[in-house]
Amino acid sequence: MKLLEKITLGKEILQNAIAMAPMTRSRANGEGVVSNPTVLYYTQRASAGLLLTEAINISEQAMGSPLTPGLYSPQQIDAWKKVTKSVHDKGGLIYAQLWHTGRVGHSVDRKGKLPVAPSAIGIKGQQHFTSQGPKEYETPQELTTAEIKQIVKDYGQAAKNAIEAGFDGVELHAAFGYLPNQFLSESANLRTDEYGGSIENRNRFVLEVMQELVNASGSDKVGIKLSPTVYYNNIENSDPVAQFKPLIEALNELPLAYIHLMNGLFPLDNYPHYPKNAVETFGSISKHLVIANGGFNKDSGEAELEKGIAKIIAYGGLFLANPDLPKRFELDAAFNTIEQATMYGGGEKGYTDYPFLES
Repeated sequence: MKLLEKITLGKEILQNAIAMAPMTRSRANGEGVVSNPTVLYYTQRASAGLLLTEAINISEQAMGSPLTPGLYSPQQIDAWKKVTKSVHDKGGLIYAQLWHTGRVGHSVDRKGKLPVAPSAIGIKGQQHFTSQGPKEYETPQELTTAEIKQIVKDYGQAAKNAIEAGFDGVELHAAFGYLPNQFLSESANLRTDEYGGSIENRNRFVLEVMQELVNASGSDKVGIKLSPTVYYNNIENSDPVAQFKPLIEALNELPLAYIHLMNGLFPLDNYPHYPKNAVETFGSISKHLVIANGGFNKDSGEAELEKGIAKIIAYGGLFLANPDLPKRFELDAAFNTIEQATMYGGGEKGYTDYPFLES
């Protein structure tokens, strides 16, 4: 079974071709500091070839949702050191996913400050989960060029902090409608300066951040997550292939560990011009190792690896509810059921109490 075979990622040998996908769990405290249950949560799942953390805010400005962790204060860094040490003690490999939410936030959880974005365009038709319950999205503050360049530096500092905290590498969260994805989107980016107005300019922010991450972390220690056909959070492009093909070709020139591609998670009936299979369409362009993500089970994940484009399959919900997922695949065992009510926030219930197979 290819899923259970060892594979090389950068300079590391993974124990299998299974990654735990990044999943927001909202278990940090009000200061963005993770605690002992988070240490246990990741350690329980260290049998994955690669652990990708929940998205981690790179700065105070980056935060969009309550109780999400950060990687910019000494307390936050020290707390993550406990996570990485415990995972390494179990023989695991762990990357930090770096997050700037951009307009996907609300001032009630940002000390009264509006979210920021490439353009002053709010998200319509959705509500944001805040500490005060669901709220309509606000119109974000448009970033100045100087502010954009500062955010690029913030990403670099967060990568340095991640390496200090013991992470094996970092992943840029450039998917699902967050800030980097907003720059890539015609519907969210109406700028006319160097960061908008053309495909090359819309790609510029992501490429500058990726170069900054490589400079901060070193070669073969940086990945990127993209979702070219996910339109959630009002992200749209008239031609995703025209937008993302040159981006991936430019990423090919950087010494990256991987490119992490998310298949479309929502029906594309209203987007007939969108590719139906993002992994095949965009993964075939990449010279880097491809991680495939999006609704895979054991059989479909194995079939995806057999195609030869993706080399690793990322599992989200299955790994959330089954901390020993590789073992369950190996033994063809039954799976625990996800408790939807405990996915975001709360304590250890639905977090660290999912049962392992009996030995």
